[in-house]
This record gives sequence, C-alpha cells and structure tokens, in this order.
Amino acid sequence: MTMTRHGLGRITGMLFTLLASTGIHGAQAAGAPDGQYLTRAADCEVCHTRPGGTPFAGGRAFAIPGMGVIYSPNITADRQAGIGAWTDDQFVKAVRDGVSPGWKHLYPAMPYRDYAYMTPDEVKAIRAYLATLPTSAARPPENTLKFPFSIRSAMIFWNLVNGPASSHPDDPAHTPSWNRGRYLVEGPGHCAECHSPRTITMGVSASNAYAGADVGGWRAYNITSSKTDGIGAWSVDDLATYLSTGHADGHGSASGDMGDVVSHSLRFLTRQDIDAMVEYLRDIPARSSTDSAPMVVAQPTAAHDQADSHGAMLYAGACAGCHLPDGSGRQNPAASIAGARTTLGAANGQNLLQVLTHGSALQTATGTATMPAFHGGYSDQDVADIANFVMHHFAQSSTKVTAADVAKAKTASAPE
Repeated sequence: MTMTRHGLGRITGMLFTLLASTGIHGAQAAGAPDGQYLTRAADCEVCHTRPGGTPFAGGRAFAIPGMGVIYSPNITADRQAGIGAWTDDQFVKAVRDGVSPGWKHLYPAMPYRDYAYMTPDEVKAIRAYLATLPTSAARPPENTLKFPFSIRSAMIFWNLVNGPASSHPDDPAHTPSWNRGRYLVEGPGHCAECHSPRTITMGVSASNAYAGADVGGWRAYNITSSKTDGIGAWSVDDLATYLSTGHADGHGSASGDMGDVVSHSLRFLTRQDIDAMVEYLRDIPARSSTDSAPMVVAQPTAAHDQADSHGAMLYAGACAGCHLPDGSGRQNPAASIAGARTTLGAANGQNLLQVLTHGSALQTATGTATMPAFHGGYSDQDVADIANFVMHHFAQSSTKVTAADVAKAKTASAPE
C-alpha cells in the first residue's frame, strides 16, 4: 500500500456490528445501514474535496496519463451545484451503475464498479447522511480530456468490458469475517483501484489484481500475500495497526493517497472491520512485483561513502530533530522510520522522494502528524543524498536515487 494523498479531528464513537450469520456479504448490520459509517468506509470525502475546499464540494483533480484531467463533482445537497435535486434512485444509479441524471455516464475515476457491491439501501443511507451536511454552491472546473476520451457515451462500451460488478452473496467456504473483509476491500474500500495495474482499456487487471501500480507519482504497493513483494511477511497485528492508525513499526507511515485513506476513512472503522479486511487481504493469492526493497549486497565505494557522509550530515541537521539519530521518532509514533523498509527502500525509493519533495500529513487520534517538504536551501542533489542515506542506514536498502529522480518527483503529482 502506498505510504502516502491523499481536517478531521474527531473520532466517531459508533459501532457497526457484523452479521455472524448468512446474508448479503455480511454487509448489513442489524437495523438500517449507517450512512456516516458507509460514507467513511467508501472514502467519499477525500475524492470529492479539493485541497482547502469545503468537504464533499468537489473540485479535486485526477490526472490520468494520456487522457487528461478529471475533476470530482460536488456531492453536497445543494440543488443547483450538487445532488440536492436528485432522487434516491438517481443517486443509486450513479453510485452503482455510473450513470447520473440525464443519462450522463460517469468516468471510472468514480469507482462505481466497486460501489456496486453495496446494496441500494446502503447507497441511499449514504445519500441521507450527505443531506445532513453543509451545502456548497461550488462548481468544479470542466474536465480537460483528450479526444476520444472526452466522449462520455464511450463509457457504455467500457462498462461492457470492465463492469460494473454487483452485490455478492457470502461465500459459504469462508468465515463471516472473511466475507465481510471481501465486501469492504472489493466494495466500498475499492482498494484494487489504486493497488492494481491497468489493462489496455484502463480497467483493473483481474489477473494481476493487487500487485501494485503507479498512481499520481506514488507507488500503491503490492498488497497480495507475497512474502517478498507484498504483505505476506507482515504480522496480523502490524497490518491491522497500519490500516487503523497509518503506522506500523518497522514498516513505516502512510502518506500521500494512503495517508488520506487512513485519515478520512480507515481510522474510523471498527476493529472488527479492520480485522476482517486483514483476513481477506492475507488470503489474496501471492503475485510478484518489483515493490520489495533490495538489500545491501555490495561493499560501498569511496564515492558512495562520501555521498552517504553528506546525507548523514544533512539528516543530522534537518531530520534528526523529529526522527531522532536512530530513526526511532520523537513524540509521535508516525515519525519512526527505523527499519521501515516498506517506506524507505521499496519501489526504488519512489514514495520516499514524494514525501521529501511534497511533504505529508496524517490525521491521527491525537492530532495531525506532519512531514514538511524540502524547499529552499536544498538542492536536488541534497535531497537525493538525504534519501540515499536514510534508505541505506535505516532500511539496509541498496536502492540509490539521483538528483534527476528528485526533479522528476517534484512534478509527478496530479495538479490540484
């Protein structure tokens, strides 16, 4: 999973109990669905809120390589700019089928193929919760898509090839918890959308699902059960802790997109649901990728020693105040980087450079853990030297990045 993008300071006290008996994917708790809980589980706020904007008022940019930029719509209850004039059935059709009023086909940046796992009643509960929130008359910019992607009706053919899916009954061969985990991961959580490579039609690759993918300059890591490239070597507790808090000692902290997912979605889920997701994720067939961090195998050269020494000096002056000389972190657990090979060395240091050049913020139960970006006073070579020192010293990784890699990272993220 990405150690990353993606103001909430409150912790919900609600409980969303699991069904221990048969039923539709164990998704429906006793009584009516909880709209707030489902809205958080579906991670709606992150995608439908531009940086610094009103929650759910849209305007967040999604840059799709080779296609252009799509902006998320306003889903507040405003009757002109938002969804206030929609009927419940129109909202259900948009969320589950990708078709909004006026037969306007949505682009699959909206994960309706995954949201189809939710029942109509669950989707209606989300709409009911959205109706209780402050409205906004904000209108997002127009999409800037290249031809022929600008033709929305083409989504009819995309859907024939790629989905959407549908609600799934429980699999009696697995536990109720596994079925609940499948529902959360495959459905509202839509984890495959970021963590899977794409096919030639830009659909999620079924044959290589969850094997990792590049998203907006970040690496969404391999989260299959592979013990070398995925999460197979993580303990159950480490994975549950990472999902619910955004940090696990020895693995690193979430930032970027994954940081947003933890901040606005996963940290509000019950421990039962987190455990269910872990059970399902650990059962996904192992698939290989290049996400693992290569270990140091060669003796460093004199030039390497000199660069490492420069990186160590810069780390001592700019980083050790928060991360401490031994990488154990000061005050906030999220600052611990000791042994964090997942964050520091995997995917050729791609995510580490994103954090260094763009910064990171993770919402926690005790406040926001912030990592500032390296601006002003630091050359691209300085940042590369810091990254190489950190990866070598704290993660025993032989990955090496260059000033050119740093320059590339600066321009890799989607426009906002």
